Amino acid sequence: MTDQTPALRLENIVKTFPGVRALGGVSFEVFPGEVHALMGENGAGKSTLMKVLGGIYQPEEGRIFVEEVQTVMTSPLQAKAKGVMFIHQELSLAEELSVAENVYLGELPRKSFGRVDWARLYAQTDEILDRLKVSFNARTRVGDLSIANQQMVEIARALTVEAKAVIFDEPTASLTDAEKVVLFDVISDLRADGVGIVYISHRMEEIFKITDRISVLRDGEYRGTLVTAETDEDEITQMMIGRSLDLSRNAAPVEVGEVALRVEGLSCGDLFQDVSFELRQGEVVGFYGLVGAGRTEIAETLFGLRTPSSGRIFLKDEELKISSPIEAIGHGISLVPESRKEQGLILGMNCRDNITLPQVDDMTAGPFVADGAEVAIFDQYRDRLQIKTPSWRTSVGSLSGGNQQKIVIGKWLAMRPDVLIVDEPTRGIDVGSKSEIHNLLRDLAAQGYAVMVISSEMPEVLHVSDRIIAMYHGRIMRKFGVGEVTEDSLVQAISGIGGDGQAA
Repeated sequence: MTDQTPALRLENIVKTFPGVRALGGVSFEVFPGEVHALMGENGAGKSTLMKVLGGIYQPEEGRIFVEEVQTVMTSPLQAKAKGVMFIHQELSLAEELSVAENVYLGELPRKSFGRVDWARLYAQTDEILDRLKVSFNARTRVGDLSIANQQMVEIARALTVEAKAVIFDEPTASLTDAEKVVLFDVISDLRADGVGIVYISHRMEEIFKITDRISVLRDGEYRGTLVTAETDEDEITQMMIGRSLDLSRNAAPVEVGEVALRVEGLSCGDLFQDVSFELRQGEVVGFYGLVGAGRTEIAETLFGLRTPSSGRIFLKDEELKISSPIEAIGHGISLVPESRKEQGLILGMNCRDNITLPQVDDMTAGPFVADGAEVAIFDQYRDRLQIKTPSWRTSVGSLSGGNQQKIVIGKWLAMRPDVLIVDEPTRGIDVGSKSEIHNLLRDLAAQGYAVMVISSEMPEVLHVSDRIIAMYHGRIMRKFGVGEVTEDSLVQAISGIGGDGQAA
């Protein structure tokens, strides 16, 4: 591989922002036909490096080479013209336009007099979509697609040109297991065509499955490159965060308090049926299952976002009829949603205002909000949750994923709930921040909170939960104590094999 000319090479890239050295002379290269992972904690410099490559940022020092031809990237369009394509984690689609118009946005095929050649546009797009094995077509309105299918539209964009290098930024964050297989097939095809692949992900199992080499950044500095087959997760983790992680789980029974939440025979149309479980003070109950199993829908029903078709909900033996999130909050139920950026935060707002938003009405003095009370609440939860931010005035959108998640959790803890529901607590978060969030959830349970965790990651649900509820097609298949569960039994349960229904 080293005898080849790199498809893409960045040499000694330096980028600074006011008061921050984001990149301190970082070098990186990817060869034709190679899948090269770029890893690091949130805030390590990965996104900044890729924005330099894409022409969004201009570096103070350093050089960029495409097939050893030095170039200056001044815009994403110029990067695309030079054969460097980006698949972004954050979707950048026009929802009112068709799939075809999004895939070829800015480059629609034309006929005479500048007219759009719609027949060719749709034919070319459908050819790409066939390659991706998706169920929608070129004429489908993007706004009608699921988030996962919108991600596939983003991927389709990269297949419109003869790419020399393709950068995938957390491409599987919104994909089902079946869609991941298709994505990996696409990456395999690109590799076979001699395209260099840069793969950015926090998911270790993916990194070790599909990549050839791994490069690590920490605090804006290059920490080294390793051959994937010659390293392991522990070594990569140490390079990323400078320490080892203890992911062991104490299998001893926890001391739990009284039942905080009891659900009996809860159903919501075709989404989930006949769900019954208890959640006690001082414990973490994990809900695990495949996408579409009904886990998130249960959480949304408990939070008043959905109306159940049957069943009963009890909070400390008091039956509740929850018809809105305001009622759920009033009863002491809080929900940290699956998508923190779209559902949990106002990214342009500062840290203080995000944390105090649900209770701002209680902190008004006449027509004004009591700034001192808001700052006091922010300070309390910044210290309690160890939120890393220069100031309460900092925009939440500029924080790392882990600190953004802590802001969302702090917002709901400030409401002093009895039940805290956390959906996908570490999605898009690096391994070091994952450990912090896991420890935080365990600490909250130890303080007497009843915590319900929904996760698509088996290691996470095994590590953080006292009990695990496995779901399949809207039904509870099996309930496990922490000392009873094995990976095999959990996989069987979420696959509909060997379940025991509502058995305790």
